Amino acid sequence: MSPASWWAQLPEVSDRFDAASAVEGLSDLITPRIPSPLLRREAQIAADVVVRHLARPASAELAERAAKATERLVATVDRIAERHSGDDSGTTEASALCHALQGRWAEAAAQAERFVGTQPLLKVFVRALRLEQFDEALTARLLRAGQDPATAVRAGLAVGRHGWWPHWLLKIVSERALAGALDEETITALDRCAYAELTPAQSQLATRLLNGDAALIDRSAERLEALGEATAAVKLRQGDLTAVALAARSVPL
Repeated sequence: MSPASWWAQLPEVSDRFDAASAVEGLSDLITPRIPSPLLRREAQIAADVVVRHLARPASAELAERAAKATERLVATVDRIAERHSGDDSGTTEASALCHALQGRWAEAAAQAERFVGTQPLLKVFVRALRLEQFDEALTARLLRAGQDPATAVRAGLAVGRHGWWPHWLLKIVSERALAGALDEETITALDRCAYAELTPAQSQLATRLLNGDAALIDRSAERLEALGEATAAVKLRQGDLTAVALAARSVPL
């Protein structure tokens, strides 16, 4: 289970984080799991009002209604919890929703994860990022694998922007991202390889070069030198990935 501090990183990676989407998604996951039908109904009403308010934040009327509905739900949950002890109160789920309605999405996710599961919650948060040209599936996969949110989102944006790249390049992006080694230099190098329109054989060579095959890097550098590309040869030997595309294209067709 992930702590609230981990979930709190997700809204921070996008300046377009949609609070209404987050609350609606959290409510859809949490509310059906509230055991008491009456409490479930009150929770649904409160969630609907809060989502409408977040979608129209300028409305004073909706803001007041959302605040009252949330206060009423919190008071109900507290009252039930006081009459019972521990988990016997049956308010764990409703308490998680209260966090969400009060803008504490990270706390809501951390509490709900044990009865909702990680993957559904990740989908809610990733969707709420509202990023364009964005690969949600890859980002969610990386988050499940333990990558920090910033790295996972960067990889999702890279693949989303370059969805036209051939499969072998997208595979390298995923592998690098999973290893925590996806940076702008790598993305630039991959972009050059994509524009180079490499043949299958050249693509295989580029993959090995990107993966750091020392013997192949040396042979490719020698070939570049023979072709008068001494600067590119030096860059390739120094680990400059931007020289990979030129090295791959130097292989005879």
